[in-house]
Amino acid sequence: MLETIWAAMPPALMRILKRMPDAMLHELEEIRVRENRPLEIVSRGHYAFLTEQSQPTLDASKGFRPNREICATLLDLLTNHSLYTFEEELKRGFITIAGGHRVGLAGKTVLEHGSVKLIRDITGFNIRVAREIVGCGLQVLPCLTDDTGFGRSVHHTLIVSPPQHGKTTLIRDLARLLSAGVWPDGRTGGLKVGIVDERSELAACVRGVPRFEVGPRTDVLDGCPKAEGMMMMIRSMSPDVLVVDEIGRQEDASAVREALHAGIRVIASAHGFDYDDVRMRPVLRELLADRLFGRVVCLAKRDGIPAIASIYDGAGKKIAGSAFPKLARGDEACSS
Repeated sequence: MLETIWAAMPPALMRILKRMPDAMLHELEEIRVRENRPLEIVSRGHYAFLTEQSQPTLDASKGFRPNREICATLLDLLTNHSLYTFEEELKRGFITIAGGHRVGLAGKTVLEHGSVKLIRDITGFNIRVAREIVGCGLQVLPCLTDDTGFGRSVHHTLIVSPPQHGKTTLIRDLARLLSAGVWPDGRTGGLKVGIVDERSELAACVRGVPRFEVGPRTDVLDGCPKAEGMMMMIRSMSPDVLVVDEIGRQEDASAVREALHAGIRVIASAHGFDYDDVRMRPVLRELLADRLFGRVVCLAKRDGIPAIASIYDGAGKKIAGSAFPKLARGDEACSS
């Protein structure tokens, strides 16, 4: 998936990045480009600056410093030579490129009626590397399976973690498993899964076709706001399970409630350090207080690799803890 990142890189940056040590390249999580400041990478939870010879260093004075021309070329490539067509993304502060990689932007904000209209004079880029880890959901699925209804399904589930702890990677694989009918006890039978992929990170669609493996019975609504997309999916695609990333606004909560009342199971993610943290957020606190989520899965990092820290039931009782392993296979880390 790094090839889609290289395609959006000015030649000077691409040469430096592609020649970094293989171990760091394999575990690459973030590329941070700041105009006239040292080029930074994050790999397996650790940061380093890269010299012009592609060597990692903690000495900022030795890092390669992209100039204005390089940063302008990077923005031009990221927006396919048409900044105007990315006006909506600029307003939200990020661009998602092919492969599901999200690029955060920093610069001068332009306000309209008190709200951000766009960002101009962009001089800071955070390229977050999206990775697909097929099978990482197998470790948590046994705790999510629900056989209490009319057929096999999953509990309404909220995945909680800080950024870069694997929640997007986990819910993507859960969508694949449920769609393919891969159950912990070996029974088969897939569910209809609907993914509302507002940031194009979950399925990494190109012209509407997913580039990540999301399952044979999965439909994807790409680039659509979560709340509106959930309602569209309910009305038009009759999913058994809805999968959405990073809920947190009041309209998201209303759409989640609507899905639950329609008999559709929901798997969603949200930013937070732990269960107590999300209970402090007004929108999520309401959902948890009403016990709308039957499972809350909290992620943490161990040795720089995302792992399952704890799982709670709808009443807030911990039903599983730190005995769960890392969300990885071999040396591959969940980094989304």
